[in-house]
Amino acid sequence: MEDTGNIDKMTTLSQVMTRLAQRGIHREFRMNESGEVKLDNSEKTYQPDDLTIIKTYRFEGASNPDDNAVLYLIKDCDANMGIIIDSYGAESNHPKEFDNFLRKVPILESDEFDFD
Repeated sequence: MEDTGNIDKMTTLSQVMTRLAQRGIHREFRMNESGEVKLDNSEKTYQPDDLTIIKTYRFEGASNPDDNAVLYLIKDCDANMGIIIDSYGAESNHPKEFDNFLRKVPILESDEFDFD
């Protein structure tokens, strides 16, 4: 993992996901086929302003640039927490509409989720 002010020092995606799960964060925000963003096991549909990115974790594959990923820790307007995992670089695992949606989500990075 790259070492910058707002990016964690844990080295793998699975390590960060395990630490977040230990804090009760295991649900995922996803965009469905209709272009609606929902939190797992919820019917509520979110707009970008309903969400806040509170932590960004970047992972870079040592041997393969296709292994690059970002985990976003997200809080909704009702204080529900969840994650979004996105590959980045040449290949994204989300439709273009999702990338545009994510760019509009406000960012308020927090040290509360720094895992050293």
